[in-house]
Amino acid sequence: MTTGTPLRAAIIGTGGIAKSHLAAYEAHPSDVTVVAAADVDEARVAGFSTGDIKPYTDFRRLLAEEKPDLVSLCTPPSQHAGQAVRALRAGAWVWCEKPPCRSLSEYDEITAAESEGGPYASFVFQHRFGSAAAHFRDLLAAGELGRPLVAHCQTTWFRDAEYYAVPWRGDWATEGGGPAMGQGIHQIDLLLHLLGDWAEIRAMTGRLVHDVRTDDVSTALVRFESGAMATVVNSVLSPGEVSRIRIDCSDATVELTHLYGYGNDDWIYTPAPHVAKKWRKPSANLDSSHTAQLTRVLAAIRAGERPPCSGADGRRALAFIAALYKAAFTGRTVHAGEITSEDPFHFAMNGES
Repeated sequence: MTTGTPLRAAIIGTGGIAKSHLAAYEAHPSDVTVVAAADVDEARVAGFSTGDIKPYTDFRRLLAEEKPDLVSLCTPPSQHAGQAVRALRAGAWVWCEKPPCRSLSEYDEITAAESEGGPYASFVFQHRFGSAAAHFRDLLAAGELGRPLVAHCQTTWFRDAEYYAVPWRGDWATEGGGPAMGQGIHQIDLLLHLLGDWAEIRAMTGRLVHDVRTDDVSTALVRFESGAMATVVNSVLSPGEVSRIRIDCSDATVELTHLYGYGNDDWIYTPAPHVAKKWRKPSANLDSSHTAQLTRVLAAIRAGERPPCSGADGRRALAFIAALYKAAFTGRTVHAGEITSEDPFHFAMNGES
């Protein structure tokens, strides 16, 4: 690719989330152009492919004929690993929707197909990229909030039977897991981004309402390497939908409440009684979004560098969820690093082949 020439992008899978990818690309018109899209549903990809976007029903043919620089994967989780590996081997960088794939073993297959200096695969964890999250991390690193002590990470959403009528949803083999994978992974990634590495997890899962193979609710107790303790709740049974992170530090409580994305005003800082100050607001007001993350992905491509949310950085949330499920299925505490390539939970979130 030539510096100054817009990158050529393709979108694979043209369901609802593909619109967020297209909007992100359209927000960077001088940097990238969407030249093609692919979907097994001919009518759907035809309706999606307006303007100069060329429709395909064959992903392999698209790669061969269009030779894109960047591929967005907006397909079901069971297809992510195979499609990511094929795109990387074709020379395209990959920007893949959550969850990255169904297992840690599949994730490692993806990274094994990367090349030094690119192409790399990056995964959509857009909640890291709002200005308010960066501001919180800066304040924490500077010691202005004191030591993080207690946290709560909540993704309590509502999904009905019609949602699970889509054949690939609610099955270990095709979706990879329950609400921790399909919904809560965004908040989990943000929690890890804010508080760092975890040390141990205890957990429970349940199938309380839906006729699915996976769970529809999970809870976890987590101890971080810093000593901070957290609860993590993921649900698709909650009519009052909310996404929420609360972190109690020694000098302040910081709360983020939103649903699918946040701005600066969604973060509330409450000082401890012994603290007589207010914290400054971020200098910028950048909402969390696909567009915000894509800015970083495009910069990495131009520089030939690994983008954020890739490699070991992109694997953290998936490793956390694997540990959550292992803890729930075995009924014991799981420690960081214990799920090695010999562990059944390395190959599937339910520990089954």
